[in-house]
This record gives sequence, structure tokens and C-alpha cells, in this order.
Amino acid sequence: MTVRMHALLWPLFCWGNYKRRIVDIETLKLFCDVIQLKGFTQAAAANSITQSAVSQRLKVLEKRFGMPLIERHGTQLFLTKAGEAVYKGARRILAELRELEEHLRGLNGKITGSVRLAAIYSVGLYELAPHVKKFLKSYPEIEVQIEYSRSNKIYQDVANGSVDLGIVAYPANKPQLRWIPFREDELVLICSPDHPFAQYQSIALKKLAAQPFVKFQGDIPTRRALDEILKKNGVAVVTKTEFDNIELIKRAVEIGIGIAIVPSMTIKSEIQAGQLKALPLEEGPFTRPIAILHRRGRVLPPAVKTFIAVLTEDDD
Repeated sequence: MTVRMHALLWPLFCWGNYKRRIVDIETLKLFCDVIQLKGFTQAAAANSITQSAVSQRLKVLEKRFGMPLIERHGTQLFLTKAGEAVYKGARRILAELRELEEHLRGLNGKITGSVRLAAIYSVGLYELAPHVKKFLKSYPEIEVQIEYSRSNKIYQDVANGSVDLGIVAYPANKPQLRWIPFREDELVLICSPDHPFAQYQSIALKKLAAQPFVKFQGDIPTRRALDEILKKNGVAVVTKTEFDNIELIKRAVEIGIGIAIVPSMTIKSEIQAGQLKALPLEEGPFTRPIAILHRRGRVLPPAVKTFIAVLTEDDD
């Protein structure tokens, strides 16, 4: 880790004349904050400085690299090609520095630091809470930051160091990433309580033929897996609408727009409240694998390793 840290920092801190070329860590952080928070005002507030100070620091950064890094179009900010390269490198430098700081704090035997986690909505909203609660009870000094995102962005954020860990369904093999099994969810059919299927205890896939369906959007891995299940069983359904998150799918089924196949963990409260009926698939069980992603070759900080251990230990 230390060797990689030096390799990343050396060109910024020691290349050429020190006074002309130095770039400090705080300026790199400000640059990243402007992009992540989508504005100079937001970055200034997050760092307790003036917007003018942020602008001046970024001008110094652009002068250091000899080209513009950010373009403005109305109220929106866009990275130039040079800006994209600097942003990617800055994120890696800040991640390496954070790892080093946490490693040094861990030398005294006490686990401290933070865990930055990105999860798909259907897992983050329904399955992480008990694990995070258990972790924070055991390690209250560690901060856990969770964001909900689409799977394609999660792969990118883990690879570039924006987050420590990602949680996705149907994990894909990527050269830059490794994944650890987390859990598996059974896929079940859901319908409204007044739907004709609601009287059944289970259902065969062939009965779904020509039925109006509510689906995940086409680029979501769970959708691709469900389409494959239906195709293999020779079932063609009528797609009524598509959504990018489980909440909208459940609401659409609840009001009778169609039926859907979803992970069973996501509908527990609706089943208990009588808002939805869930039916096992007779040809199943079909399960959705969920995995924890981290960047290949990265030395994980103690806080992150401990968080993984809590996630993957057997439930009581």
C-alpha cells in the first residue's frame, strides 16, 4: 500500500520546481467535492469555506496542469477530458491516503475509520439494516456511509475507489474487481389481493403466459435473469410498464397494473399488511445471488474487513 501511495503522490508533489508545481491534498479534495456535490456552493459549504476560495483553489489546480478541468453550461458543470483524468487520479490518491491513515490508526490495535458502501436499492433498503445495526453496536467508533445506486454505477465506483464496497445482484466477473457471496433471495410472484392468482398457494410459470407484467428496466441484472427464466420455460408475458426500483414495482402491482416476480425479502411488510399476495414458483425455487464487491489488489482497511466479516457471518 505504501509503495502505491508513493507512486501516485510523487508526480504531484515532487515533479519539477516545488513552488510552481505543488498540488496539495486539500485542493484535490475540493476538486472532487465540486464534482460529487455538483457545484461550487455545495463544496464550499461542505468544507466550511467561501465559494470564492473554492474557485481560487481550482484555478490554481488548472494552472498547475495547464488546461481547463471544468466547463460550465448554464448552471451545470461538466468535466473536460483533462478533468476526467485528474478526477479519477485524485479519487485514487484520496482513497490511498485514507487507507494509510486508517492503517496507522489500526497499529494501536483499535479498529477505527469509516466504511463507504454502495448498494442496489432492493438490498440496501431491505436487507442491510440488521447487519449495519449489529455492526454499529459492536463498533460504534466506525462510521458507515451507505448510498443506494444502480448496479452499473456501483461497479464503476468500487473500481475507481469512490466507495470501499458495493453490493449487487447477479455479480459479474470484472478484471478490476473481486466479489464475496453475501446471500441468496428467493424470487416469488406477487399480485394484488383481488387478483385471480391470489387464491393459489403456488403457481406454475405456464399460467403467466400473456399476463400483464410489471418489470425492472432492461439494464438491471435481475430483469435480465427473470427474462431468461421465462424464456427457458417458453413463457411470453405482456410488459405493461418498467421501473428502475422495487418500490415503484410494488406500488404498480398493488393497484392492479400487472403482476411481477420480485425477491421475497423486499415484500415482507406488504405481505404482512395484506397489500400484496406472494406465490412461490412451482418450477423453482429460483434464487437471486447477492455479492459484496471490492477492488482487486487493494489492501482493505481493518474497518472494511471487519464490516465484511459481520455481513458474511451466519445469522443468529
